[in-house]
Amino acid sequence: MSAARPDDRQRLEATVRGTVQGVGFRWFIVREANQLGLTGWTANEPDRSVRVVAEGTSDALDSLERRLHEGPAGAYVEHVDSVRMPATGEFASFGIRSGAHRGD
Repeated sequence: MSAARPDDRQRLEATVRGTVQGVGFRWFIVREANQLGLTGWTANEPDRSVRVVAEGTSDALDSLERRLHEGPAGAYVEHVDSVRMPATGEFASFGIRSGAHRGD
């Protein structure tokens, strides 16, 4: 697999709503993002949603976005709000940022 040129990379910013906290959703996202070679982060939000910021190729982001609509076992995804923009290149890996809900 060849590395994507910097101008081929995009950024996905998404908010996932439903039963998505306390069901391992953030860890699910981390596994998926790492398998797809994405960088960025995920965090629980005070309104009980999960926020995702990911950078990588368009194809990899398409795959992640599809998985956001499915979620892990135990999750119920009601809605995913997402937007794409040019990547910033600010992330070295993909991880979890602390958020509103500590348990997962």
